[in-house]
Amino acid sequence: MLQELFFELCFHYTQSQPLAEKLWKEIETCYTEQHRHYHTLAHLENLVAELLPYKEKAGDWDILLFSVFYHDIIYNIPGSSNEEKSAELAAARLKQLGIPPERIALCREQILATKTHTENTNFDTNLFTDADLAILGKPEVQYDEYTIAIGKEYHIYPLFLYKNGRRSFLKHFLSMEHLYKTNEFREKYEAQARENLELELVTLS
Repeated sequence: MLQELFFELCFHYTQSQPLAEKLWKEIETCYTEQHRHYHTLAHLENLVAELLPYKEKAGDWDILLFSVFYHDIIYNIPGSSNEEKSAELAAARLKQLGIPPERIALCREQILATKTHTENTNFDTNLFTDADLAILGKPEVQYDEYTIAIGKEYHIYPLFLYKNGRRSFLKHFLSMEHLYKTNEFREKYEAQARENLELELVTLS
């Protein structure tokens, strides 16, 4: 499904099958790296599923999809500039497809917004970052699977360091007035997300 969706997206801008295949191979290779346990192709599939109900509300659906495909293409641990590197790679690839600079800039903005998940003036960007956080508002079993997968990605750190970092992550989101910036996602996930985060924070104490 993801490959077909990506090809369809590319063919809105190019007729080059080799280019589309080359770009997809890069995506597939990156998201199947051995150290990934959560930030995988399955994560991309979940984001697409979360966003699809709002396709008609999106201002630029194609760019939203490109943001999905490229937002975690660079994912290194340790690494504090994954979002910036992913955004730059996305910009380079969209330029290859002949997408106008102003739309490339929007894709970069959306990817960079996943670094802090603060509210944006652009609805599509808020929709994208909300979809990226949808996992936080899932039922307990799914949330637990997510935390286990994240823990595996950070296994290179001693447990006490991981717990300290994870506590900071949880407190960052719990301190926000709203975890989700759109009414669409807030109504669906806000209450459960706060419950999940607070419970995990207790378990890390």
